[in-house]
Amino acid sequence: MQRDSSTEDRILASARKIFLDRGLEGARMQDIADDAGINKALLHYYFRNKEKLFDTIFVQVVDEFLPRIFAILNGDQPLFEKIKLFCSEYIGQIIQTPYVPMFIIQEVNRDPQRFIKKVMHGKHPPFQKIIAQINQEIKQGIIKPTNPVQLLLNIISLCIFPFLARPMIQTVTGMSNKDFFHLMEQRSEEVCSMIIYSIKA
Repeated sequence: MQRDSSTEDRILASARKIFLDRGLEGARMQDIADDAGINKALLHYYFRNKEKLFDTIFVQVVDEFLPRIFAILNGDQPLFEKIKLFCSEYIGQIIQTPYVPMFIIQEVNRDPQRFIKKVMHGKHPPFQKIIAQINQEIKQGIIKPTNPVQLLLNIISLCIFPFLARPMIQTVTGMSNKDFFHLMEQRSEEVCSMIIYSIKA
């Protein structure tokens, strides 16, 4: 049987939608086939099993999200500028795809070794350079003494938490989707200012 690129594209689009919504465990190949408008046998011809299809989608999603973040962490900018870039890029990406962080967190927690092997190609996330930079700027008196890992956790947590807690936030506040995302557009500057103020010497 000859492969057809348009059929494969439909399969990947349907699989992405269903995996992002339900994760690996909750997704069914029949549901993906139905959404793509094909039969299950044809789906298995293109992708032998659910795990192989999931790996394709997971790597695709993470490759869209993480490389620019890692590039900022490994950049040569001063720390304060790097924090601004990180907050802006991280929150900007999540606004475009708000379902991605929860998807990544769920699947990394489910199988961290799959993440390291498939996405990071056996390497751990590149935090060494920014940790060294934080320690250097402490020595130079640019920022207050602080634990570099705690600082990174604070930045990431302040950026990501509102998106993970979005259903609760909107329920409690009565906020519409439009108002929530407008608030998130302002969040980058808010987080950046808070972090820099807390560590500036």
